[in-house]
Amino acid sequence: MKLLNSFGPNPRAVRMALLEKGIDMEFVEHDLMGGENRADAYSKKNPGAQMPALELDDGTVFGETTTICEYLEEKHPTPALIGATAEERANTRQWIRRVELGLTEHMYNAFRYAEGIDIFRDRMVVIPEAADGLKAKAADARKWLDGQIAGRDFIAGDKFTFADIVLYCCTDFAKGVAQPIEGELKNLTAWFARVDARPSAAASLHPAASQVNMQG
Repeated sequence: MKLLNSFGPNPRAVRMALLEKGIDMEFVEHDLMGGENRADAYSKKNPGAQMPALELDDGTVFGETTTICEYLEEKHPTPALIGATAEERANTRQWIRRVELGLTEHMYNAFRYAEGIDIFRDRMVVIPEAADGLKAKAADARKWLDGQIAGRDFIAGDKFTFADIVLYCCTDFAKGVAQPIEGELKNLTAWFARVDARPSAAASLHPAASQVNMQG
């Protein structure tokens, strides 16, 4: 089993999960900034052409970040990042979905359509006129989430889960591309600091992060 790895917040989320679980795995590096993931050799393995992907020993490839981490959780259930019971898993999954649909997808697309448009204009359809609206939707969702997490340490409750990893990797990336957590959102700011202090946060950064001056 090996991780088809690169710079970027989504590959970082898998690396952070691996660190939290204590799983050692071979990494096969790909040049995301150079568009290696869009070349035939990679897209034949992962038709979505996103990074990262997980390649099993039999050649099976999974290409979605959350799917990869769900698979790793089933193979290595402790320490649990999705949940140790059916109820915990359902709760974590609902928060992962809320985070991805309400925040991270808007934040990533806003970057692709604005600050990152020169990277993405030849790789996908970009909608520059949508960037401001996506940033506004994400800001509204951050305000909502700030209220939801009042009185608890982590996104899904009192336990650190993959929902925290998904949002942390996005917000740490986004703060450097014109989408920081608003200062008045005290609960979300405290949550970010809490996760940022975990050893897996710094250890999961790709070496290329300092070269491109982005957190991924």
